[in-house]
Amino acid sequence: MLFDDAYKTIEGTAAGIFRDKGSKFLAYAYPIRSEDEVKPIILKLKAEHGKANHFCYAYRLTPDRSVFRINDDGEPSGTAGRPILNCLLSADLTNILVVVVRYFGGTLLGVPGLINAYKNACLEVVKESKIITNTVNDVYEICFDHLQMNDIMKLVKDENLKILAQQFDTSCSLKFEVRKSHLNQVLGRFEKIDNIKLKYLQTI
Repeated sequence: MLFDDAYKTIEGTAAGIFRDKGSKFLAYAYPIRSEDEVKPIILKLKAEHGKANHFCYAYRLTPDRSVFRINDDGEPSGTAGRPILNCLLSADLTNILVVVVRYFGGTLLGVPGLINAYKNACLEVVKESKIITNTVNDVYEICFDHLQMNDIMKLVKDENLKILAQQFDTSCSLKFEVRKSHLNQVLGRFEKIDNIKLKYLQTI
């Protein structure tokens, strides 16, 4: 299978709510890029919802969707984090964190009831979110002589590359972003220009 160079995520934060037998399940969705962002978000929600009983969550990270984590936060195992994650899987979203804040309403919902509630809370917040498609891009730096400027700039324009930084002096450098699926074509064209140095920096 070819590497899929696009992924779905959400544009900004969103909120949704699901109620069952007096319990309130407030769902919050956040676009995230790393695991370091999760803890501060949870702490902020705990500060805002001092009387809530549980803060259950799931997140997925990376364009290939390989990183994920679930947390039941005191609910019976498998009744909270897993249904939230399953909802993200079926919506095919990544680089996203969904936290469901539960206020207990006095009536026990039982395992099926909890699974249903956390799933529906997540569905609500996904419905409220603006879903966007991002491409997976590689960032490269190219170093070249001033004399090669025209060739380089023509190629950048032809291939519609996004320039992130540039420095034109006696020796010149450009940092550019290229969509993964176009990479081989672009690198192939650059390699036909003599005396340039190409360096891979990161994938974003």
